[in-house]
Amino acid sequence: MVCQPPIHQRRRRRRLLRSTPLSTGGEVCGSSMWREASAAAMLALAVGLFYHSSPDLPDQILQYVGLPTLRASPQSHGGPEQVISSAWDTLITLPTRQWSKVAVGVNACVDVVVSGVGLLQAMAVDPGAGLDHEVLHSKEDLKESFIHFMERGAAAERFFSDPEAFQRIARAAAEYPGAKLYVGGNAALIGQKLASYPDLMVLLCGPVGPKLHEMLDEQIVVPPDSLQEMDEFHLILEYKAGEKWGSTQAPQANRFIFSHDVSNGAMSSLETFVTSLDEFEPDLVVLSGLHMMEGQGRELWEERLKEAVLAISDIRKDIPIHLELASMTDRDYMNSIMQEQVMPIVSSIGLNEQELLFLSQAGEGPHSQLAAWKGVPDVGRVSDILLWVLEQHGRSEPSSEADLTRIHFHTLAYHILATVDGYWGNQAAAVMAGARVASTQACGLRSVDPSKVEVKAPLEFHSSHGEPREKLRLNPAEPVTTWRRGNVTFHLTVVLVCKQPLRTVGLGDAISAEGLVYSELKTQQPF
Repeated sequence: MVCQPPIHQRRRRRRLLRSTPLSTGGEVCGSSMWREASAAAMLALAVGLFYHSSPDLPDQILQYVGLPTLRASPQSHGGPEQVISSAWDTLITLPTRQWSKVAVGVNACVDVVVSGVGLLQAMAVDPGAGLDHEVLHSKEDLKESFIHFMERGAAAERFFSDPEAFQRIARAAAEYPGAKLYVGGNAALIGQKLASYPDLMVLLCGPVGPKLHEMLDEQIVVPPDSLQEMDEFHLILEYKAGEKWGSTQAPQANRFIFSHDVSNGAMSSLETFVTSLDEFEPDLVVLSGLHMMEGQGRELWEERLKEAVLAISDIRKDIPIHLELASMTDRDYMNSIMQEQVMPIVSSIGLNEQELLFLSQAGEGPHSQLAAWKGVPDVGRVSDILLWVLEQHGRSEPSSEADLTRIHFHTLAYHILATVDGYWGNQAAAVMAGARVASTQACGLRSVDPSKVEVKAPLEFHSSHGEPREKLRLNPAEPVTTWRRGNVTFHLTVVLVCKQPLRTVGLGDAISAEGLVYSELKTQQPF
């Protein structure tokens, strides 16, 4: 990494209330003085009562009668959203030592984003009961899985096994009014976000077709061996908070993703990716796309996962590797990633609430008996699982041979960065930066608009679901709560949730990318 000075942001000046003292003009005596004083007092009392019952009373009237202007400053009147947003602007600073080159791979595609309910209706599909399918084989499977996750407001991704049926649905999606094409795939989305920093050079390896190549940021370097003649398309079925279809109503906005993606499914670009690192010489590697292999079947993924681990093991030991997880359903596959194969050789992972719970279920970890989260995931339970992952599969003890020292967890209402002490710096700023980009990107804005967001997380919570546990509180003026459990430090911040999100796809990738940009590697020892 190269040394660069941190970017300091100016504090916003608070507006102070300025009161005008009540004045008495001239000298009066006797009863006249008391009558006028009494009249002034009664007038002041009447105006005060009127002001409190009618806060829109013009300031000119108050000034006319010599009363102070009682309007509160925007910050004090704006609630916790305004306070948190202002605190973020002050506290989020880049680390002193920043990444100069980041290599990202290996899943990339073109996302076709449409209204889920609208597309299914256009395909003459009737609403019904929801049912999760690990692999989609038909239009009926698609409908049932979509409803299953829509009624929970949960994100999910599935493989569609029938190529001809998928092509028919893809054509219908591309022709649907309002359908939009975007850069897709975790690696490409992370690369796009990283490339928004002009001093950061980004290498992207993945199946890059002509349409995707055209949409990528000019700052992204694509090796010639990653280019292919045809694009891979993924279909993104979005739904809004409160949207209804039959008896199903979405509790929050989210999306359901599916594809028949052979190139990404086999992680065909992985060897090209690893080979390219020798010439590119990155100081950080970001890896994603492992979830795509799940749909290939056990026999194929078992063999390919072994090859993937060998390839990843060839990456220089002094280069940290961040693994971005995504939706999976095969517990044996997740176990292979977690226990025997990938997780011990990466230094950082990013994941959401569904992926975290499934990871615990696959490994019979804390709270694995939960079928699903209800509402906002309990902070204590999330903390328990994060600690378990770092203790069982990470380097929470110096004697451990594992490399994992950092987990970036994100859910709709809050984010947590859990790190093993001594390896990572600037994590308070990193977790806030991830939450801030979740707010701005969901709303389609360059900066947070407090009127368009809301706090959904509890401001009081516990460090663990069991005992011993600590009762904690988040202060909006200093919106990061920190606690320690053993050798692991937790940083939590709330998300200012967009009330009317424009797009939910890629938020997790943007969150992880932003968190990495604001993170600093403290240790110089090989992972």
